[in-house]
Amino acid sequence: MPAPLRIGLAGLGTVGSGVIRMLQTHGETIATRAGRPIEISAVSARSRHRDRGVDLSAYDWEDDPVALARRADVDLVVEVIGGEDGPARATATAAIAGGKHVVTANKALLARHGQALAEAAEAAGVALRFEAAVAGGIPVVKALTEGLAGNAVTRVMGVMNGTCNYILTQMEATGAPYAEVLAEAQRLGYAEADPAFDVGGIDAAQKLALLSAIAFGARVDFAGIAVEGIERVNLADIEHAAEMGYRIKLLCVARHTPEGLEARTQPCLVPAGSPLGMLEGVTNMVLLEGDFVGRIVLSGPGAGAGPTASAILGDLVDVARGFVMPAFGQPAASLARTNRPAATSAAAYYLRFALTDAPGVLGRVARALGAAGISIDRMRQIAHAGAEAPVLIVTHRTERAALDMALAEITGFDVCRAEPVAIRVEEV
Repeated sequence: MPAPLRIGLAGLGTVGSGVIRMLQTHGETIATRAGRPIEISAVSARSRHRDRGVDLSAYDWEDDPVALARRADVDLVVEVIGGEDGPARATATAAIAGGKHVVTANKALLARHGQALAEAAEAAGVALRFEAAVAGGIPVVKALTEGLAGNAVTRVMGVMNGTCNYILTQMEATGAPYAEVLAEAQRLGYAEADPAFDVGGIDAAQKLALLSAIAFGARVDFAGIAVEGIERVNLADIEHAAEMGYRIKLLCVARHTPEGLEARTQPCLVPAGSPLGMLEGVTNMVLLEGDFVGRIVLSGPGAGAGPTASAILGDLVDVARGFVMPAFGQPAASLARTNRPAATSAAAYYLRFALTDAPGVLGRVARALGAAGISIDRMRQIAHAGAEAPVLIVTHRTERAALDMALAEITGFDVCRAEPVAIRVEEV
């Protein structure tokens, strides 16, 4: 059998330990499929003495992950340290400079430095693979770079953060408020102690930045993504959406428009009977649309030791087979610097107002919307006690700039008791 592919594993958290467990469990099968053994030469982490539930005795230890990347008995570095800079970036950079392949699960690193790392990897003739960085165990990167390579991709859309999907679906299922469900997600390990990265939409937007680069031949541009989290979505919004046949999801959407590449991560209403609408719990789903293939739907676990390790092993097997391709599916130098539209595409919107319950109030709101060119599809006042009336409106398709102008005027009304909530209705 050919010589083994020798691995240096940087990071021994949940994912790193999962990679070791998978290699120890299925080493022979993996070798048969890869055409050569895949073996770990050395590992690196912050603590030598922590019990990680796997046997590390057969591997050399390096306290410094950069030293690990420079070892002569390492052909490929698996970077699962995390973080956009610091040791993760230094390790990946050192590995590529030393002519070693890199497989990473680090979306933050690639969203910030993906273009530079891709260019360096191509110049060195090594692979930079990152299937595990997007949607856990779902092979969406491979689908875009290989399976759909003959298509012009027209839209990428999906739920790419399991924490947010768990929170939103549990709020609907249990009737519990956001704060209570978030606390439960933290107890179960679905959300970090500081959940801002997830619930604020940053995690999902970083994944979208990587998929957009592949799908549209664009340079990675995380800063160009419009990002909104789920913090302002409350139980009333979820219940009202359900009554109208919708569910609220934190959606990632990227599509070409005549003005440029529109990319956004935000809460949206989607039809309850659509694939995205039926998605439950921590599961991820990505919809890819191409001009020849039409729409394909990929769904599966978006995080966790097993699914993420599975994605890493898929990349390792490809490299072991000698498959080295540009990180984003085409030469990094050919990736375009894209324009970003000044505004998002037109859509219908769900609006929630808290208004003084008095004659003529709804008329004032309707006139303000009409003056901005916004047509009302549905309007409903919710049964209430007291002087504050919850009012729901679903508009016809409108430009967000016109809506923002109208909402600014309505917010200034003396009868408006709280800042209005506006959630896009996404066509899926």
